[in-house]
Amino acid sequence: MKIVTWNCNGGLRNKLHAIDSLEADLVVVQECEDPAQSTKAYREWAGDYIWYGKNKNKGIGIFPRNGNCVRKVTWSGEFTIEGLGSHDRPIFWRTEDLELFLPFRLNNRFTLLACWTKGGSKAFGYIGQLWKYLQIHKCDLSEPNTIVLGDLNSNSIWDKDDRWWNHSNVVEELRDLGLQSVYHNRRNESQGTETQPTFYLQRNRAKAYHIDYAFVSENLLSGCVLTIGDPDIWLSISDHMPLVLALSLDNHV
Repeated sequence: MKIVTWNCNGGLRNKLHAIDSLEADLVVVQECEDPAQSTKAYREWAGDYIWYGKNKNKGIGIFPRNGNCVRKVTWSGEFTIEGLGSHDRPIFWRTEDLELFLPFRLNNRFTLLACWTKGGSKAFGYIGQLWKYLQIHKCDLSEPNTIVLGDLNSNSIWDKDDRWWNHSNVVEELRDLGLQSVYHNRRNESQGTETQPTFYLQRNRAKAYHIDYAFVSENLLSGCVLTIGDPDIWLSISDHMPLVLALSLDNHV
């Protein structure tokens, strides 16, 4: 099975030929418009899709191909950190407060969490949003046949010493749940030392970063291969490269 995650940089309706060229069984797209409020051709291409976003032009789209099927699952909860001092207010958040996360089931076999982390609050922006999400949904993500993927807008090179929700902390929490980055496992590269970027700020090759990821549960890891799109092909289409995750179905329980 081939699963693609890609931040299309908007206007997916005009880039369908590009994504079709990858011949994926499932396409997870960040920063795409809602097919229900777009063109007829885009709606027809989308098929039995799932879309979630707070702006009709910029959300997460889940598009199954080749007879595969997806079903949105509803995860909801809350988490509280008690105040450190006797007069400090507790820190409280709910699933619905966090952006943007879309959990779903693929072929009733796999649980996937599609991510496109947003700025959110100043302190808990981007990777802090995923850290908050994990505090609520660790149990939901701890089962075999689980995949977490998407644009995290984060890398350990931006870790800050005074935070416990840094990129490196989140990677460790995912590892504790049995989830590992396919890229880093296969390339034997450490977080923050990636040799292949996934994002080019302002489409500038001199401003290249690795901020898109695919984490899979341990029972899937040995059967996974991950490739990243060639900037010579994709930079004219988006500032992000697609990640193509080839998954062996022989390894799922």
